[in-house]
This record gives sequence, C-alpha cells and structure tokens, in this order.
Amino acid sequence: MSRRSSRASMGGDNGEFYLECKAAYLSIYDSIKDEIESEEDLVQVLQQAGRNPSKKVLAKYWKADTENLAFDDFVEICKKEKATTADDLMKAFRKIDINGDGYISLEELYKIMTTKGEKMTRSEVKKMIDDVDENKDGRLDYGEFCKMIMETTEECKKMSRKIMEKKEQKRRREDQIKTSDSRAGSQVSLKSTTSLRSHNERPMSASSRSTKDEGSMFGSFASIKSGASLAGSRKSLLSVDDLPKPSPRNKKSKGAAASTLSKLTEPKNLKEWTHTPSKGMFFLDEDTGNLLCHQYDLKLTEDTSVWITIQPLKSRCLADVDHVVDTGLFILRDKPDEDGNVLVSFTKHRDAKGKYGVKCSMDAGDYRIIPFTTGSRLKKREADPSSSAKLLQNKDGKYTISRAFRKALEDIFDLSDLDGNGTMSREEFNWYNIRTSDEEVGDDEWEVVEERLELENGEITKNGFLQLNELEAEDSNGDEDDMWVTLESLGFNKNLVMDEACPFLIDVYTEDCDDAEFKVAAIEEMMDKLQRPLCQSVMEKGEASKIKGMKDLTMYTYMSDTRATVVLDNKSYSTVQVNLDCTGSQNCLTNRPSLDETFTVKSQSQIIAYHFTPDNEDEEWNIKCTEIIQK
Repeated sequence: MSRRSSRASMGGDNGEFYLECKAAYLSIYDSIKDEIESEEDLVQVLQQAGRNPSKKVLAKYWKADTENLAFDDFVEICKKEKATTADDLMKAFRKIDINGDGYISLEELYKIMTTKGEKMTRSEVKKMIDDVDENKDGRLDYGEFCKMIMETTEECKKMSRKIMEKKEQKRRREDQIKTSDSRAGSQVSLKSTTSLRSHNERPMSASSRSTKDEGSMFGSFASIKSGASLAGSRKSLLSVDDLPKPSPRNKKSKGAAASTLSKLTEPKNLKEWTHTPSKGMFFLDEDTGNLLCHQYDLKLTEDTSVWITIQPLKSRCLADVDHVVDTGLFILRDKPDEDGNVLVSFTKHRDAKGKYGVKCSMDAGDYRIIPFTTGSRLKKREADPSSSAKLLQNKDGKYTISRAFRKALEDIFDLSDLDGNGTMSREEFNWYNIRTSDEEVGDDEWEVVEERLELENGEITKNGFLQLNELEAEDSNGDEDDMWVTLESLGFNKNLVMDEACPFLIDVYTEDCDDAEFKVAAIEEMMDKLQRPLCQSVMEKGEASKIKGMKDLTMYTYMSDTRATVVLDNKSYSTVQVNLDCTGSQNCLTNRPSLDETFTVKSQSQIIAYHFTPDNEDEEWNIKCTEIIQK
C-alpha cells in the first residue's frame, strides 16, 4: 500500500495520530510539501509532536549524508519514537531533584531552566510552579511535575491544531478565489494578511512577549500561556543532552561552507512586500583599529513579518581579493524588555554569494539594526604602499583633481548615495561629512552647496560632488593633506584602494507595514551596542562547555555555516584568566592576532574571545579549543 493510500484509509486512532503529526508540521511549515532541511528543524518539529529526541535518537534519522526529510518521513519517525512516557518523566524528575528529597524546589527548577535553551527569568519559573502547585508549598512533587509537563504538551497540541485550521482555511479561500478568477479569465495577485513561515523560521521566541525570534529551539512557559510559543521550555527538562559538556571540547567540524550553500529561502510572496534599501559601510578606526559602521533605526507602525538581508557591495575602488568580507546584522529593540534584553534576532544563514538574511515577526515599535562583521577578514593593513598616488595636478598655474582621484571620488559618491537614487541628499551628505571631518553640515554650509553646486530635486548630483572637490583643489595651493585625511577616513590607502573599509547593502522588506521607516541613525563603533546582545545570542544558540577547575566558568561556542564565535561566561565573584589554545583548528581565519591567547574575564561578566570564519570556503573547516585556567 502506498503512503498516499495509507493516509487516505486512516481512521480512528490512526487518523487522530496523522492529524496530530500534520498539526505539528504545519505549526512550523507552510505546507506538508515543505521539507525538513536541517537537524535543528527536525528537533523543532518533533518537539511540536510531543517527542523529545536525544542526540542518539536523532542520529538514526539525520545521518551525515541526509539533506532533507519529507512529511511522510516525519510521520514514520513519530510512529517509531513514542511521545513522552511516565518513565521519561520520572527520569527527568530525578534529574532535576538534585538533593533527592522527592520534590523540585524553585532553586532546582530555576537552575535547569537557565542552563540551556531559552533562558527564563526567576519570576517565570516561579509562575510555572505556582500554576500547578496544588498544595501551595512552593515546590513540586512527582504528580504536580507530571501535571505541569502534560498540560504544556496539551496546550502545544491545541495551538498546533489552531494554526493548522487557520492555514487550511486560508488555503481553501485562496483556492476559491483562484477558481473564480480563472473562470472570469483574470488573475488576481493576493497579498497574504497572515505571517507565512519559511522553513528556516521557528515559532516565536519566548524570553519576552514582544520577541518573535527565528531559530529558537525552546520557548518559555510564559509565552505558551499567552499563545505565542509552541515549543515549551518545559520540554527541555527532559533532554540530558541539553546539559553543559565537560571541558576540554572536542573538535567540531563543518562541511564545505560557501561553495555548497544554496540560495536563501525568501518569503514566497516577497514581491508584494514593502521594500526599503540602504547602503552603508564598515570602517576601521585609524587610531584604535576598532570597527565602525553605519547603524540604522527601523520604525514599524504595524505588527508585521520582516525579511532583512545584508550583503557586501562590489566597487572598483576595493582591493582585488578572492574572499568575500563576512557581513551580518543584529536586530535590537530600541528599549530593553521586562527582562532587560534588547536582542530580537540576527542573521544565521548565507548564500554562496555572501548575502545573509533573517526573517522574523516583529511588533509595532522602534528597533535598531546594527550591521556586523567578525573582523577576521576586514583588518588593518599590515603595511602602507611604498608609493603614493597623486591627487592634484597643476594646469596653467591652477590646481585640479587628478584622473585617479576623480575615479575614487566617483566611487565615494556612489557609496555615499545611501538610497541609491543617483543623487546625494542633505542627510546623506551630512553622514559623509560626519565620517570625513567629524562635523555636521549646518544651514550656512548647505546654503553654499545650494548656491555653488549642481543640484537635482534639491540633492547633489555626481557632477556637483566633483565640483565641490574641484573647488577645494583650487584653494589647496597644492597641499594634499586634507584630501588624504578624507580618503583615509573612508578606508583608502596611498594607492587609492579601499582596503580598510567594506561597503554593504541592506534590504528591508515588511509584509503588513506599508509605511516602515528605515534610515541611518549613527556611525558608531560596531560593538558599542552589540557586546551584550552578541554574547546573549551565543549563550542561547551555542553549545555550553564547563571549564575544568572552576564550576562557575563556562565556554559557549556558536557555529553557523560561515561563522563561529566563542564566549567566556564567568558567573563567579572573582576575576579569572583563561588561556584558549585554538591552534588545533583547521582552515580558519580569526579576528585575533593569534590562535593561542590568554583572556581576562571579570567577575559576573562575559567576553567574546574569538570569532572564526573559514579561510578556504571550498574546504572543510573545524574549530578546536583547549582551555586552561591560569591562577
């Protein structure tokens, strides 16, 4: 009997089982025709179906050569791997009942819920206990614990059914419209009023009610109660594999990176979404060597699904190199949520050409978009060129810009035209001026621009920008120093090659918000506002490894297709020095001068120790770090 016919003949318990599988699948994907394309996705959808697979179980179904699994494969797995049993719950209960007194206290549950997965606050954990603590003694016995788990499982099932029903209703409505339109001989383009999930988007993140993060494996109990998350944090209690691993870490390998990456999975109806682009740049500070970048404000007047991409821009002024500078971005709230968190989401996936993308559902409000690069490729030049290009030439006693300088200025204009409309607005000219002279353009200065330069619709044309530089050349008396200050601030070397900056393009698409505002808010040090959110992202999405010799010191390693980041988290009350020897890593570039460095981690703090990217993206790369505490 074929799978299709066996599905059609299902009845009774089998029919109910199939519907539960379908509901779980459609809580993650748009259609049962969509495929599971990663092991993480398989974990997510199995948890939606009430399974809690260990790594050993996963290895049976997601092998090294597995590329994808279909819905029918998922149903077969659910048949073989039964839902959580009483024995499973007893094992989990004993695991959490650290002191073995037959009860789970607030402290014991809180410790587990902040070890791995979606981090919960103390108040959220207390609410979990209070909701099922029938005798109000502030702790859970076995019966109360079972009730907590089973209630959460049932809520997940109900929510999955609701999502399935809504998607089925929407599909039927669209089919009816298509049928009606085809009879009339016309075609209608429909704009979806619901948020469609791509296969690399997960249910809403759980650490707050306003975060709907892509890629969250475990939701919080609080957001399940509000109907926001379908993968409850309670389920994470059942997996022994979620606990931190002992140090030292084993080598962690990745397959060929960019050379094997496919296209990003864009929303299916993206052409109907509102699109706002903007250029920007990463710069290396001439004095400190720190990374600076354009940073952006995003204002949403409606709740909406958002798709954001970032990619490096090509320009003739850039250094001729084979590699692509890694670019990414983080989405932050304008103000912290009730738990003090600002992180909404960040880019995890990249295509073969270097474009990163992230999709998430976002509430109406104000957000900060911060571009990110690891600094493993974009670094300070090792030495200046031995010769220097001429910027000025003397013709008949009059100084004018040289041909080479003119080409560089044309490229600078194109990169400073942030919205790409072919002219430079006052706001764009202001950002150019802030970067090159650290001064804003006042009304008097802009009045001179309007009087003396070529404008179009009130904006500076490329010819007008060249006119401005010709005027400066005339007044220079042959002194090129000020012009070199401008060029060096934009990352140019003495040969007029941009080797200490990287231009990029960001595209923002909003599904249900037609008047989204996306504009440059600052040119600042990249890590000023990213230090804490980046550490948070690594600690939430990465793998934890306890460091030998100090129980309150943990190393977290986050690894995606094209980036790895190592964070050290010191929860103790003393400063500690840790030596990380990563010389065993292969085919890696890093942001640090050496792969063997010692880091000082202050008490109650985290630091970013290393970023890694693959050197040759056609070959495998792996990270291997050995850590030693130095007294």
